[in-house]
Amino acid sequence: MGCGMRKSEPKLKKCDRVSISVPAATAIRAALLIQRWYRQYVARLEMRRRCTWNIFQSIEYAGQQDQIKLYSFFGHLMDHFTPACSERNLISHIFRENEICRDIEWERYFCYKSVEVADSYSGPHLTFPMTFCGVSKLVEAFKHKQQLHARYVLQLLGETWRLLRILPNINHVSTCHTKEITICGDLHGHLEDLLLIFYKNGLPSLEKPYVFNGDYVDRGKNSLEILLILFGFLLLYPNDILLNRGNHEDHIVNLRYGFTKEVLGKYRVHGKKILKLLQKIFSWLPLATVIDQKVLVVHGGISDTTDLDVISRVDRHRYVSALRPPKRSLTVNGDKNQTINEEVFGQMEGRRRVCSLTYQSPVQKFNIPQRRSLHNLPISSQLNWTVEEELKRRRRQAGFNQSYGEPKKSDSDSDPESGEPTETDENEWKQIVDVLWSDPMPQNGCMPNEVRGGGCYWGPDVTQEVLEKHNLQLLIRSHECKQEGYEFCHDRRVLTIFSASNYYDLGSNRGAYIRMGPDLVPHFVQYQASRTGIELSLRQSVGHTERSALRSLRQQLFAHKSDLISAFQEYDSENTGLISQSQWASATEKVLNLGLPWRVLRPQLVSSMKDGMVDYHKWIQELSITEPKLEISDTSILETMYKNHSNLETIFRIIDTDHSGLISLEEFRQTWKLLSSHLKMDISDKAITDLAHSIDFNKDGSIDINEFMEAFRLVDLSAHTE
Repeated sequence: MGCGMRKSEPKLKKCDRVSISVPAATAIRAALLIQRWYRQYVARLEMRRRCTWNIFQSIEYAGQQDQIKLYSFFGHLMDHFTPACSERNLISHIFRENEICRDIEWERYFCYKSVEVADSYSGPHLTFPMTFCGVSKLVEAFKHKQQLHARYVLQLLGETWRLLRILPNINHVSTCHTKEITICGDLHGHLEDLLLIFYKNGLPSLEKPYVFNGDYVDRGKNSLEILLILFGFLLLYPNDILLNRGNHEDHIVNLRYGFTKEVLGKYRVHGKKILKLLQKIFSWLPLATVIDQKVLVVHGGISDTTDLDVISRVDRHRYVSALRPPKRSLTVNGDKNQTINEEVFGQMEGRRRVCSLTYQSPVQKFNIPQRRSLHNLPISSQLNWTVEEELKRRRRQAGFNQSYGEPKKSDSDSDPESGEPTETDENEWKQIVDVLWSDPMPQNGCMPNEVRGGGCYWGPDVTQEVLEKHNLQLLIRSHECKQEGYEFCHDRRVLTIFSASNYYDLGSNRGAYIRMGPDLVPHFVQYQASRTGIELSLRQSVGHTERSALRSLRQQLFAHKSDLISAFQEYDSENTGLISQSQWASATEKVLNLGLPWRVLRPQLVSSMKDGMVDYHKWIQELSITEPKLEISDTSILETMYKNHSNLETIFRIIDTDHSGLISLEEFRQTWKLLSSHLKMDISDKAITDLAHSIDFNKDGSIDINEFMEAFRLVDLSAHTE
């Protein structure tokens, strides 16, 4: 029974003990060598993993910056071109988000009662008010890949919109001895992660409250299902399910990152109405949650100007897209159609523009003294505006929402582009952008976030200042994918939580969520949803993710091949076709501007070496990427297409106002004119016409934009040979 030595076993002699001491020492040395080798092996894997991570993240942030630049270009068209300008007319509709603004018209437009449910429909049938049984059936249906009928989608979204309108900008929730609050980060359409969280942690209930911290949509395939599940639980437990807005809860961002395409693909008949209703819902999502008056939960972060008192008073529904700077519209000489915007005042002051979404825009910061901003207004207009401003200030002090209690606006959601007088200014807009888009940095200070193009980078000193100002002890945010699903910074006073596992690719990262009790100490639960049911080893996981990242990087390199060759030739004055490895790295970073360790990546990207020099002509030919063969007169247009694939698709979806998936040849031409204007380059009309006719395969005078984007898809041959 025991594990000791039995009496019958003979004792070892001294010589025997000496004879086995030599093998023991050898074994120890061998163990140390194995341990050293293993540590080096793990270190190399970790280095590869971090390098892969940098590739994915750099490409992601570059795409976000491109989207913001494109939308800023659209805003420039709206602000500086006449209404008759054809380019302006093409994109003007995206700035009139609240065309249907009266509640009566709104209810009529989105009425679900006219949508019939066929007898053949086998999905869940929802009843309202929502019940736990109904939401559970919805979860189960989505788990088995069933689709909810459009009638119930519209009805569920309509009820959600009504509820969100009465919620404050900042939700407050308290823990107690019997409750733990669960906090989840970005989900990005990964339904399997949400289902795994519910499986491990339990469904939301009165005893199990949840905070979901934005970015429910885009990138993944089941964004709409996630929204419907969360909205269902919100209707069931409005005090225990808290939903914050993320930077992807924005219809302009959705045009680029897949949510628009997802909804239209699932609901071809009613998809446009669903998207329009979701625009409204996104603008009404609360901006923050505070737990026990001590823990602040926001999607992105803060800045040195963040003020929770200001955020709590902002008319959040005015910001249907947080990418659009506000415009102050004032009635001039009694003419509602004649407006004075902030840009005019900014030009009068001669203020310099700086780079960033919140620092560089068509609209300048409005901080001119009141006597100058109203200098040219008649006395009556000054008095009316001052009285209206004072009334709004009093309503805010009393805690009333600005959309209610006003005779002329009680039935509407005011639109900052509608020409009605508003109190919205750029300071409030910046508060929202910083909350949705900002990232922490290790250095002290606060600076524009030029990597993403929006929000700011803030340091530990800003964290301390904001938390102390509002008597808080911890800031929980999301917005950034982390390899382990969470990460502390700023002396453990800032915590990032990210709940979408396998975000970049299978095995790229874990997801996590937080459990927090009355002691307000965060406890983490990590997981990794397996899409294939096969568990990968660390080596397999790193290898798979690394191959995927390198494929994406090769596409970026191939798309910029002409620019790369020009950059290489600057170092190759004698036209030998050879440059050094450091010159290759410098030129590549100069063209792509991704901030990657190119020297470390060089062995995995470049095999065309000659005496330690890079044969760049041969390397360009060996990128293992093929291109479609279209018979057009100007082949340079193909490379323009590769470099601006996402921008062009975004413009297409903006121009395709009826969401039919088709655009006319003339619209196609205008699309390319918009793109060329944005890129400040010339593309001949003949080249555009040739391209349009070559893509119009059935010669019906229209282009299927989905087929068009697929026709230009780059193919990485290495993906089929591994």
